[in-house]
Amino acid sequence: MGRGLMKYGGIKPVMAIMAGLTLIQSIAIILQATWLAEVVSALFAGAKLQEQAGGVGLFLLAFLVRQGCGLLMQKTAYRFAEQTGRSLRRQVLAKLFELGPRFAGQEGTGNLVTLVLEGVTKFRNYLELFLPRMLATGITPVLVLAYVFTLNATSAIILMVTMPILIVFMILIGLAARKQTERQWQTYRTLSNHFVDSLRGLETLKFLGRSKTHIDSIERVSDSYRSATMRTLRVAFLSSFALDFITMLSVASVAVSLGLPLIEGRIELLPALTVLILAPEYFLPVRMVGADYHATLDGKEAGEAMEAIIGAAGEEAAKASPVPAGADLTWTPRSTLALRGIGVRHEEEGDPSLDGVNLTFSGMGRIGIIGESGAGKSTLIDVLGGFLRPTSGSFELNGCGLGDLSPERWREQITYIPQKPYIFSGTLADNIRFNKPEARPDDVLRAAEAAGLGALVASLPRGLDEPIGGGGRPLSGGQEQRVALARALLSERPVILLDEPTAHLDIETEYELKETMLPLFSGKLVILATHRLHWMREMDRIIVMERGQVAESGTHQELMARRGAYYKLATLQQEGMNA
Repeated sequence: MGRGLMKYGGIKPVMAIMAGLTLIQSIAIILQATWLAEVVSALFAGAKLQEQAGGVGLFLLAFLVRQGCGLLMQKTAYRFAEQTGRSLRRQVLAKLFELGPRFAGQEGTGNLVTLVLEGVTKFRNYLELFLPRMLATGITPVLVLAYVFTLNATSAIILMVTMPILIVFMILIGLAARKQTERQWQTYRTLSNHFVDSLRGLETLKFLGRSKTHIDSIERVSDSYRSATMRTLRVAFLSSFALDFITMLSVASVAVSLGLPLIEGRIELLPALTVLILAPEYFLPVRMVGADYHATLDGKEAGEAMEAIIGAAGEEAAKASPVPAGADLTWTPRSTLALRGIGVRHEEEGDPSLDGVNLTFSGMGRIGIIGESGAGKSTLIDVLGGFLRPTSGSFELNGCGLGDLSPERWREQITYIPQKPYIFSGTLADNIRFNKPEARPDDVLRAAEAAGLGALVASLPRGLDEPIGGGGRPLSGGQEQRVALARALLSERPVILLDEPTAHLDIETEYELKETMLPLFSGKLVILATHRLHWMREMDRIIVMERGQVAESGTHQELMARRGAYYKLATLQQEGMNA
């Protein structure tokens, strides 16, 4: 990660300023040691303290310059870390929206939330500590060693020989610490995902009477994280002891090399004392790097994880076909979208999720996608939403050829409603404004009432300003879907994609929600993927999927008359209801 720091915007002038401050600080350290040694030597020789006022003043001046430079470097690093952290968070969030819900499902919602919130904070801490330490390690020891050479070559050689030994120990300890920190970070990700999943499923666990037995699972995951943390702390404490011990031995060796010649009169007290004062300063930057290594390693890991997300989005963007200049990607009642031989294969040797799909969508209307589990319904929705790039085939939108549907201009036309929409911690109004933050309160209220949330808003003490989500008022599954529907209405986007939106609801709630949703679909292109056939009677067109292929297409009456794949699904579902 250190080698990749130079790619962050604005780091070069920051590094130049901090390098200049480090150089001044290093000179102040040398002058501070020299003037302190002069005062002590003079007092040892019998001089009066009043006569050393000038030397004490110079020492204090050098001390203040040193501390001032350190403070300025800290503020400069903090400001840069804050700006870089905010920029990185924006990039990660933008890339997560590009990669879509499938990527979020693979990585784990808890892990991504933790990464964006706490990971960015840890990465800022890493930058704030690492940049000054890195420059100090590269500048201060070199200047101190050069000055010591002018005073006593033997001491300089001892310092020069012991420094690589200290660095080798740091590398060995760092490798061990990295291994433990990676394990800790992995268990932390598991704990985050487990916590979010447990929080979301708490109502279900209570309903099934399994909430108390779930305590064992929480305890097991928490204990795993505790064990990983303790192992990491053990390595951190041992490494600090090892670094201090080696540094102490090195300084002691310098003291011995100076003490004997000083007793024999082969060296004066002033240079010997100066070298002895500078010896700890020579090792201090390396020791600080070692001490901060453990404190910043998780920040480094978080930075690498965020860069991996940005890189994954970059790789996906590189695969995307360029959009022709002047291409019209807006969806209107006269628009058409044609799928030509679309195929999706997640594994080279596995069965394709989609295989040679040819479809055409025109204007506005309600399209139902039906099929058994694993038939390719959700994959087709992901492809249409631009969340998943096909491995074969092409698209034609308004007469313009495209390799996939990932262009931002197409995504701006779409509202995606998943099986279980995410309700974040905030007010009901903020949740509805998710796709349109600038919406006025009156528009939010109209969207809420149109989505069937009027009774809920009226029952809440604060109305639309009532906190919901984590730490707020809990919503039922049907209410969460109505919030997602209100988002779609408020955004006024012409295309709505729904992926099993009522799969987790009971049939009574589903029918209530259905009565609300159907009138709101007018004037839009609505593509609904579901396994419940009662929706299909309300669709203008039905697409039946089987093993990643389009088995047949038509209206409910047409498909029932054919007695094909759709008829078999309807018969099986009717038999299941009668059993």
